[in-house]
Amino acid sequence: MASDQELLREQGWAALPASYRIPAIAPTLDEARAWCKHLAETHYENFHVASWFLPKKLRPHFHAIYAYCRVSDDLGDETGNDLEARAQSLALLGQWREELDACYEGRARHPVFVALAETIRACGIPKDPFAELLTAFVQDQTVARYANADEVLAYCRNSANPVGRLVLYACGYADEERFRLSDATCTALQLANFWQDVASDYQHRGRIYLPQDAMARFGVTEQTIAAGQATQEFRALLRNQVEWARALFEEGLPLIGMVDAELALDLDLFSRGGLEILRAIEQRDYDVLSARPAISKTTKIGLALRAVSGKLLPGLRLKAKAA
Repeated sequence: MASDQELLREQGWAALPASYRIPAIAPTLDEARAWCKHLAETHYENFHVASWFLPKKLRPHFHAIYAYCRVSDDLGDETGNDLEARAQSLALLGQWREELDACYEGRARHPVFVALAETIRACGIPKDPFAELLTAFVQDQTVARYANADEVLAYCRNSANPVGRLVLYACGYADEERFRLSDATCTALQLANFWQDVASDYQHRGRIYLPQDAMARFGVTEQTIAAGQATQEFRALLRNQVEWARALFEEGLPLIGMVDAELALDLDLFSRGGLEILRAIEQRDYDVLSARPAISKTTKIGLALRAVSGKLLPGLRLKAKAA
């Protein structure tokens, strides 16, 4: 007879794409990498732009890392939002953690972990960043309010910062100073997304990432968020939180000058994208409750063109000099 955990996992897998299930027989490395590439390029609208700047030899590593993050996130957020769905997510995340352990023990079966095992070997990546991400996704099932900024930052240390560290490992960097600057950028991106999604996080997931003490200090209650009314008090609170995120972006910007040109372009693109989110919030006078602030298509194209020109112009200058 199936155990309660097994039943919860089965119900959880049923709510997700069939391809996410753990196969009985592990795929080959080529098959696993093809699976991760397909997932990355069909689920992430900016991946084509971002990965274009990376050396070709690194792309399979980024596909594998992205696939791990994508599936992990879906296990936590795509089964539903009631108590039973959260229990299913916790069961799936527990099984996914077991698969991560198996990956580091040479027993990978899922395409993500077959591809990731080679990335881990080639890039010397420790288990901690992958495990910390799972800790954050588990926390999302059990914690919906954050008392203060320190608690929000502690969440970001698991939910956002490991991604930047994985990128650095994949590109051959593993020093504490680059990690520190990357953490500032990744936390800033997480905060920008939180402030952009205050309404949807509350309506669809029951979560509020705004620090509770800051809400009280500015005179904002949950009823304000539930009503979808951006009062003057709420706007003042969001202005304060946007300033916090912008300061972190500025703290992390020196990292761009401390990595190779290809990665620097990606960092520049994503940092500027995050700052554009903050600008979009400001342009709505900090009303993120009646509509979600978004970066316009024109702005996205401008950011991409700026990055593309940054990649092409040095090569054109070299050719001109040689001529």
